[in-house]
Amino acid sequence: MRRVRTFILASASPARRRLLTHAGIDPQVVVSGVDESVIEAGDAATLAGTLAALKARAVLASVTTTDALVLGCDSVLAFDGEILGKPGSAGEATARWKAMRGRSGVLHTGHCLIDVATGEAAEAVVATTVHFAEPDDDEIAAYVASGEPLEVAGAFTIDGLGGAFVAGIEGDHTNVVGLSVPTLRLLLARLGVPITSLWTRGRMDP
Repeated sequence: MRRVRTFILASASPARRRLLTHAGIDPQVVVSGVDESVIEAGDAATLAGTLAALKARAVLASVTTTDALVLGCDSVLAFDGEILGKPGSAGEATARWKAMRGRSGVLHTGHCLIDVATGEAAEAVVATTVHFAEPDDDEIAAYVASGEPLEVAGAFTIDGLGGAFVAGIEGDHTNVVGLSVPTLRLLLARLGVPITSLWTRGRMDP
């Protein structure tokens, strides 16, 4: 029976783990501990790529399994000339949504995949344009009170409660959820690993 290589996700994001599981990959989760708040960059794409690489390399340092692959990811929203990560408070999340409704932003997700056996890395930053709906003040208040927007970049999700407030996207849907599965396939190929070789057998989580 073939042996599936160990795949380590350097992120605590449940959404990213679900994406991998639905793509046939059973990841181990190791949180990097990188303090995102102290990292600065001139634009959202650079910041997302830098954070993804820092997370992957922080986890790489603790990996003892030589056949492992480590994936670091980070998402940042570029909106109205600003770089928006997770909001620091309910008040900030509310203000963001009142500014974003009826407008558009670009969600950048950085990906850094490292082959532990060789030390080789493959990296990419993927951008998806997000068009926001126009929730009223009561809807925004209810959404912020749910706590969801406080835990995610840009103060919104597309695969949770926030999906009701996304009017549409241009680009890869999975990128907005947390990592671009088509891009992961290409990064794996660059490292000589077919994504099909990571597929696990047995029951998938729903």
